[in-house]
Amino acid sequence: MSEPVDVVLIGGGIMSATLGTLLQRLQPDWKIVVLERLSEVAEESSNAWNNAGTGHAALCELNYMPEGKDGSVDPAKAIAINEQFQQSRQLWSSLIEQGVLDEPKTFINATPHMTFVRGEKDVTYLRKRYEELRKQPLFAGIEYSEDSRVINQWAPLLMQKRKKGEPFAATRVPAGTDVDFGALTRQLFDHLQAEGVEVRTNIEARKLRRQKDGTWRVSYRHSLGRTPGSLDARFVFVGAGGWAIKLLQSSGIPEISGYGVFPIGGQWLKTSNPAIVAQHKAKVYSQASVGAPPMSVPHLDTRVVDGEASLLFGPFATFSPKFLKNGRITDIVAQVRPGNLWPMIKVAIDNPSLISYLVGELLKNHKKKVDSLRTFMPTAKDEDWELLQAGQRAQVMKKDAQKGGVLQFGTEVVTSADGSIAGLLGASPGASTAASIMLGLLKTCFPDRIAGWEPELKKLIPSYGETLNGDAATARASVERTAGVLGITA
Repeated sequence: MSEPVDVVLIGGGIMSATLGTLLQRLQPDWKIVVLERLSEVAEESSNAWNNAGTGHAALCELNYMPEGKDGSVDPAKAIAINEQFQQSRQLWSSLIEQGVLDEPKTFINATPHMTFVRGEKDVTYLRKRYEELRKQPLFAGIEYSEDSRVINQWAPLLMQKRKKGEPFAATRVPAGTDVDFGALTRQLFDHLQAEGVEVRTNIEARKLRRQKDGTWRVSYRHSLGRTPGSLDARFVFVGAGGWAIKLLQSSGIPEISGYGVFPIGGQWLKTSNPAIVAQHKAKVYSQASVGAPPMSVPHLDTRVVDGEASLLFGPFATFSPKFLKNGRITDIVAQVRPGNLWPMIKVAIDNPSLISYLVGELLKNHKKKVDSLRTFMPTAKDEDWELLQAGQRAQVMKKDAQKGGVLQFGTEVVTSADGSIAGLLGASPGASTAASIMLGLLKTCFPDRIAGWEPELKKLIPSYGETLNGDAATARASVERTAGVLGITA
């Protein structure tokens, strides 16, 4: 066996690309190898058509600021997610200025973020949400209206042939973004390869085993021909979507015990009809259906991929036992261990509304899906919209001392006690907050090096170690600076 490499990144998505970019800057002498099971990077969750492309900053996503049982709304989580997205914006801006990334329009475009609700209850909630957020520096510029004429100016497709007398309201933040994470990921990997990072495609990591010297043996096989091989690494990051749990389980680290994942697929309705696309430039989110996971919040989105604009509506949940779009039908069963069996059973028992929601979604045909779209866009015609298969999301199930098991939304990093291996589980808002997630991983996994890395990290991400929302002038300066570099409205 040859000398161990310093870092192995498993998975060719935005998380590995971000971590690899940071490590290459911080330790240019380290040997980094990337393993991707498909023939190209960014073909799973980071692919532009497999996700909504929303630069998640909690500007429009209601699930980041739910209404409490007492009717109150707490902006803390929304603020935290916005802070995280600002770090991603800062990193991308620095990389553009340094020539690492291409012109910003190749991966990010200004797209207003809106929320649209109907009915007195939701209108009251949205008004309260607006009143809380408008006080926060990172949400400066948020607008609110219950006036059909104003909302029609913001997003005409929402209001055409809308029934009179129905209560509705909307918020709008002009400085929202649409992000092509596939293009961003490919650009990051292109630069890493130019700097000597080895990116191996068609390589499927199969097993992780700790060696006596503390390194990790990564066993793999070639996807084409299934020829086996292995390499040793001092540090391993598993950023492989739902596949991560299988590899972390194979490692034997006790920290993964009690975790499971529940795969949820998705479909979009898509139109490229220029007459329709020209009437809508926004990402418009609404309330989720009863029982729906937060990742299934309905939204009508502008998407810009390879310079071409289209509209997506959805997502509509589908079910597949695969952990990845290109996974295996045995995935959901293969993850079962004595430590996670009861938590997964308890999640099933405690979430009957989720099961009912999924069944209802699976029974929808194309016409029913367009009927759902018509709640957003009353003039939608069946023939203008086609179904597009989205990516797989593996929602985290984990052991809980009080409930036995809980279904957790969002992302979670699982790290071994010695920090030599880490993996990412979960879904949204993952891609948008990749910079923040990877900064947290660096602190956890490299505690003896982080102090020495901080000067370079501050150059790349000026707000590193600080918060922006506490000071209006600081927040404004950061947002305006990155907006200028990224070519988006501040």
